[in-house]
Amino acid sequence: MTFDLDRLRADTPGCAHLIHFNNAGAGLMPAQVLETMTRYLELEAELGGYEAADARAGEIDDFYAATAELLGCEARNIAFAPSATEAFARALSSVPFDLGDVILTTRDDYISNQLAFFSLRKRFGVDIAYAPNLPEGGVDVEAMARLMRERSPRLVAATQIPTNSGLVQPVAKIGRLCRELDLLYLVDACQSVGQYVVDVRELGCDFLSATCRKFLRGPRGSGFLYVSDRALAAGYEPLFIDMRGAHWVEPEDYAPVETAARFEDWEFSYATVLGAAAAIRYALALGLEKIAERTPALGGRLRDRLAEVDGVRILDRGSERCAIVTFTLSGRPAEDVHRELHRRGINSSISVREVALYDFTEKAVDACLRLSPHYYNTEQEVDDVVAAIGELAA
Repeated sequence: MTFDLDRLRADTPGCAHLIHFNNAGAGLMPAQVLETMTRYLELEAELGGYEAADARAGEIDDFYAATAELLGCEARNIAFAPSATEAFARALSSVPFDLGDVILTTRDDYISNQLAFFSLRKRFGVDIAYAPNLPEGGVDVEAMARLMRERSPRLVAATQIPTNSGLVQPVAKIGRLCRELDLLYLVDACQSVGQYVVDVRELGCDFLSATCRKFLRGPRGSGFLYVSDRALAAGYEPLFIDMRGAHWVEPEDYAPVETAARFEDWEFSYATVLGAAAAIRYALALGLEKIAERTPALGGRLRDRLAEVDGVRILDRGSERCAIVTFTLSGRPAEDVHRELHRRGINSSISVREVALYDFTEKAVDACLRLSPHYYNTEQEVDDVVAAIGELAA
């Protein structure tokens, strides 16, 4: 597939009637994804659910092959999940924490991940250590390295791109430290997969969770978990393992399967699996390198133009910034701006203090607007959105 913007927009029905700058929430699905899912649901209605899955087994298996190609691993390392949060939780549940074990993380990890850490502390007495940020934003990797050596964490966890900011965290540098010190490493790539090239070999992670609905432009209810060969060989398995993930080998014993399927449930929405595979194949055909060049560039254009609008305060920090742009508008509540943009046919999102307590407390904001263009958006759309915000500012 060549990078033909007209073709990409023709593949995206929503582009005809709105400006979708909420790809960090859920990207607009290409028509091919919708068609794939519709055809499969029709087949289920004609043949039956089990029979349809048998008839399309090869296409279902392609989800694992496509995701492995996306991440630079093998199909055996991939587990389907209904969401990134579910994938993250299953990985987290596989770690046999003891009282006093340390989870080392950042101050910008996703809210659901933070809540999971708090739950582990409440139930099992684990300790949570936070690496400090640099003055310009983003985790201080040197300080994190010192904490790794001082605290010997049972798990290191980092979110590559927070949901509430355009920040891109140096997860590959963290991964190299984890390999040097033989530490277990879990990466949340929910906002980076589909926006950047994500290679698990480069990241050096044992687990990686992601969704398909955001920058991969897949259906809601689809995500995946990468599990390294090292983690599989070490016997990591989810706390509540399913009949798909294990064999009942003795009256009182089971054996987990050898692949990442041990992290899956038996019951799937196979239409969703096929839709996710179609979305991943679409991105692969276009080329992640091209996407990684265009999408953050659109975000940069948007951020720079917004900074010129009187009353706009850009909140994004860090040495590297992605296509997520967050800002406040003086004198206008975020909910008001969101509503007015929607009235103009512009999709946006609101981030509130609760989802990023450390970050928003430091920035002294209770809520902000989040805009997130993607490669199928145009430069003219960026300018139109900035003009609309300029009207609201005036």
